[in-house]
Amino acid sequence: MKLSSVQENLARGLAMVGRAVATRNPLPVTSNVLLATDEGRLKLAGTNLDIAITCWISAKVDEEGAITVPARLLAEFVNSLPNDRVDMKLAERQRSLNLKCGAFEANIKGIDAEEFPPIPNVGSESPIAVDAGDFRDAIDLVAFAAASDDSRPVLAGVSMTFEGDKLVLAAADGFRLAVREMNLPGATLERVSIIVPARALQELSRLIQHTAEVVDGGDGDPPKLQINVTPNRNQVLFRMTDVQLVSRLIEGAFPNYQQIIPKSHTTRVIVSTKEFLGATRIASYFARDSANIVRLHATPGVDVAPGQLQIAATAAEVGDTAGSIDAAIEGEDAQIAFNAKYLSDVLGVIDAAQVALEVTGPSSPGVIRPLGTEGYTHVIMPMHVAR
Repeated sequence: MKLSSVQENLARGLAMVGRAVATRNPLPVTSNVLLATDEGRLKLAGTNLDIAITCWISAKVDEEGAITVPARLLAEFVNSLPNDRVDMKLAERQRSLNLKCGAFEANIKGIDAEEFPPIPNVGSESPIAVDAGDFRDAIDLVAFAAASDDSRPVLAGVSMTFEGDKLVLAAADGFRLAVREMNLPGATLERVSIIVPARALQELSRLIQHTAEVVDGGDGDPPKLQINVTPNRNQVLFRMTDVQLVSRLIEGAFPNYQQIIPKSHTTRVIVSTKEFLGATRIASYFARDSANIVRLHATPGVDVAPGQLQIAATAAEVGDTAGSIDAAIEGEDAQIAFNAKYLSDVLGVIDAAQVALEVTGPSSPGVIRPLGTEGYTHVIMPMHVAR
């Protein structure tokens, strides 16, 4: 293998695939990044056996070849080089990669490319196309609500259901539920329902953010992200112009979350998202010493005076705090308590200027919806507060 590439492109590619490189794995080669020539370009790949990220960058290829080298060492070296041409040459017998850039040179010992875990080929038949930007927004609105541990594997994933021209993403951890419905550019041929690990989708969100180009929609259409699912529903491929992510899928049945979403409410509170988030964060400083509980009290306005939403927290050994923000309140006076983190999490990802909080009672789930944005529902289970 003998080729040259630009330092900036090489560093960018290594940063993307490095997110998939294993940090703790009994298979040493998974701590390496694969470098291989591929149709006149340089292919970079990393995998932790759950997800695999592949990136292609432009290069001048003189000799074909492939090698794997320690990902962290290579990235650190390349990131420290000047923005100039990087020449790479593989010494076959020593299994060592020689890199030169200006006055700097290094030899990095590697492992044969044949030992690198094969990247699954999901196929390209009947891909589902989505708008990359809209899909990234949907991931950010939903994935954080998935469980952070694998004690119940299906709850560590995000349910994705494609049906007709709609895609519905849902995540729940037993204490909260996030559901986002979005439109597809075209109708799917059949209903597809899968569970994707939340961590894989969060990595995909980062890739979309850092990738300037995605699959060209043509005819002036917005950029598209192509999604392919294996026939046996065990892997999914997300493909963009110069990068792709392959993830395993989680087996099992996702809970029937529609049963969790309240069908009615007795009080509806409309407030500024920014003010609600700010007041919740202030209360959370005291809540962290009292089971992370924040209490909400909605009081309807009288005559021309606006209603008030009070956000309070009390910690017996620390103190207490209470703050109020103006609110438009429909219905009766209401009180409810939430986990401060769960409340901050959802308010932190909503872009809408205002949100609606729908409450039925102190022991029933609360529902948060952004105003002016259809298709997003967030449910938070209440916390019990001793009287």
